[in-house]
Amino acid sequence: MLLLSASDLRQLLVMRDVMKVVEEAFLELAELGAKSPKRTILEIPEYNGCVLFMPAYLQRSKSVSLKVVGLYPDNVKRGLDTLSSILCFIDPETGSPLAVMDGKHITAMRTAAMTAIAAEHLARRSIESIGVIGAGVQADYQLKGILEVRSAKRVYIYDVLVERSQRFAEKVREELGLMAQVGESANDVASKADILIVATTSKQPVFDGRVLAKGVHVASIGWVGPEGRELDTTTVKRAKVVVDTKEGVLSESGDILIPIREGAITVDHIWCELKDLVSNRKKGRESEEEITLWKS
Repeated sequence: MLLLSASDLRQLLVMRDVMKVVEEAFLELAELGAKSPKRTILEIPEYNGCVLFMPAYLQRSKSVSLKVVGLYPDNVKRGLDTLSSILCFIDPETGSPLAVMDGKHITAMRTAAMTAIAAEHLARRSIESIGVIGAGVQADYQLKGILEVRSAKRVYIYDVLVERSQRFAEKVREELGLMAQVGESANDVASKADILIVATTSKQPVFDGRVLAKGVHVASIGWVGPEGRELDTTTVKRAKVVVDTKEGVLSESGDILIPIREGAITVDHIWCELKDLVSNRKKGRESEEEITLWKS
């Protein structure tokens, strides 16, 4: 059995390769379906955290896996990452474990690959700026994923921790050679972005959807359960909404569930799932002015 650390995986995984595998998996989901039970969420309220258990089986890929994720927002105060995980890969024929891997890097790569694939279908072809709200672990992966499918000149960044915004801006300048500016507020960043990445652990909306310009594409990957959200109702209502799976968001994504409970939208407001885009069953962006939203 293989034991692969985050360091091992950083040497092995390339974003373009991960995007190809993820797209093939969603195409298989569209054509054959998959055994992917709704994730089990173990709430640990005394530590303001939760642990998620996510099994899946893809027949064509002969892939059985189980991912275990810990999400602890208060880890920011401890100087620790808010998300950690492990991934177990299992032989579908014998049930024998084949590999146990650090899941954080894979999770970040897979999530960014999904964002990039969605952006390929939903973002305008020509953009100049990318906004990033939330400069944590996911921000770097998400930005690099987007840059696989779209070119940009400037990156605007906002995080509630100013020093984290500044560190990320410097990293963008040094590693990606792009102009990077720390925004005065989340609204400031949201108003300037052609593509807006929202990757927070906030339980309350982090920007006002009224500031979004026409034609913007929003990629929201933050998750805090059915009672919390990083997007306000205005953002969701203004956008063409594409999700990873309807079953997932309708059971545990407050970004979608809260506007539904408010009566602002119905389930039919969800345009489609990612599998519908990769299989060409549904169109992505249909005009330069429409606002699109990817909710993972």
